[in-house]
Amino acid sequence: MAQDESPLDQAARRLDRALALLEQELAGRSSAGAGELFDPARNGLAAELERSREREGALAAAGADASRALGNAIAEIEALLDAGRGG
Repeated sequence: MAQDESPLDQAARRLDRALALLEQELAGRSSAGAGELFDPARNGLAAELERSREREGALAAAGADASRALGNAIAEIEALLDAGRGG
């Protein structure tokens, strides 16, 4: 700033600088704003992913239950076979 500027000129210069920064910010946001078009799709995919993860957890639990049941059945069959052999 030049020393011979009036306070009004200095304020006008600061305002111009602030407006230029604001315009740059808005221009950056508008070019990045194209991603906002995909937000609904992204949200839908995120929800679908969450449902898939929940389903994966349920299937893993069901698999563990089935594995335990199968292990118990095998143990019972082996016990019956051993008893039948006189073991």
